[in-house]
Amino acid sequence: MEVLIVTGLSGAGKSNAMNCLEDIGYYCIDNMPPVLLKAFQQLEEQKKIMLQKAAFIMDIRGGQFFNDLENVLQDLKKEGKFYRVLFLEASDEVLVRRYQETRRIHPLSAGCTDIEAIQKERALLRNIRQSADYVIDTTSLKPAQLQNKIQRMLLEEEPERSFKITVMSFGYKHGMAMDADVVFDVRFIPNPYYLEEMREMTGNDEKVREYVMSFEETQQFVSRISEMIEYLIPYYMKQGKRNLVAAFGCTGGQHRSVSMANEFYDIFKAHGRKVDCFHRDVRKR
Repeated sequence: MEVLIVTGLSGAGKSNAMNCLEDIGYYCIDNMPPVLLKAFQQLEEQKKIMLQKAAFIMDIRGGQFFNDLENVLQDLKKEGKFYRVLFLEASDEVLVRRYQETRRIHPLSAGCTDIEAIQKERALLRNIRQSADYVIDTTSLKPAQLQNKIQRMLLEEEPERSFKITVMSFGYKHGMAMDADVVFDVRFIPNPYYLEEMREMTGNDEKVREYVMSFEETQQFVSRISEMIEYLIPYYMKQGKRNLVAAFGCTGGQHRSVSMANEFYDIFKAHGRKVDCFHRDVRKR
C-alpha cells in the first residue's frame, strides 16, 4: 500500500489537496491520530483491508495526538515501511487573510492573535517540514493550480496519459446528457433507422457502423472533433480537470450516436488514452 502523509500549516490548502488525492485514486482519511497509522498498516498487511493508495491528513487539529507524528514516522522508517510526506505552507499574510475570509478560528489561537498562532505552528512543524518529501507553497496558488501541482508530483505516468475520457451515446428523445462536459449532435448523419435491414440493429453492429462511417461528412466530423478534443486536454488539465465526458446524441440513441461513441473510443484508445465507453439509451426502444 502506498502511504502519503499530508500535513502543514492550517489554512494552507490541505482540504483542497485531499479532494485532489481522492480524484487520483487515494483513499483519504482526514485528521487521523498518527498513532493509528501503524494499526492501519497492520490491517492492510493482514489483508483485512485492500488498498493500493491511502492518504492521511494529519495536522495541529489533532492536539496532543499530533505530537506523536514524528515518533510514528521514525518507527515506520526503522521497520522499512514506505511512506511519503507532503507538506503545505503559505505566507503569514496570506494565511491570516484566509482565516479572515472564512471566519475560521486557528487551532492555536487561544490567548493570542492569528499571526502569533501561525508562527507558533511553524515552530512546531519545523522538523516535519525539513524531512518532507514534497513541500508546496500555496501562497499564490489557486485551488486548480494546487491540484495540478499535486497531480504532477504524484502520478508516475505522464500527466496527459493519465487523463481519462468517457465517451457516451444518448438519444435526444430520452433527454439531454446532463452529466456530459461536451455534447455533439450527430443527427446530421443519414439515419440507418430508415433502412429496413438495419432498423432493429444498433451502432454496436458492424453493418450499422460501416454505414454511418461511409459518408464524407462523418469522416470530416470524426477527424475534426478528435483533433479538437486532443487539443483541449492540456488546457483542461491546467485547470485541474482529470477527466472529460464527451457525449454524442442522435434521435433515439440506437444507431448514429452509438456508432460515433464506439468510433471515438477506438480512436482515443489508439492514442494511448484512458477511455471508457457508455451507451445510455441503446436498450431503449
